[in-house]
Amino acid sequence: MASSSGAGSAAAAANLNAVRETMDMKQDCYLVLFLLEISRILNTGLDMETLSICVRLCEQGINPEALSSVIKELRKATEALKLSCTTRYLRVCNVSPHCSMRTLAL
Repeated sequence: MASSSGAGSAAAAANLNAVRETMDMKQDCYLVLFLLEISRILNTGLDMETLSICVRLCEQGINPEALSSVIKELRKATEALKLSCTTRYLRVCNVSPHCSMRTLAL
């Protein structure tokens, strides 16, 4: 009988742990949705995946201000690269009479 009550308490503990994990996951989900809404209100431009990554990085001890600076610099670099590629593409199209985008470039 002692073994059956021991097995019963182990099963109850496992069930309790599963319930706690489920509740933690729900709380994490609500937190991410809450943070996503704040992010949207502040017009950060972060999607759910990026925001989740930022939260995890901050939880690991990354300085939030430093992370923000890195994100801003990456955005600037991305925009500069897009502009550079577009400018280069338009120059090529203006030179080539066979380019189908030539009329848009003019």
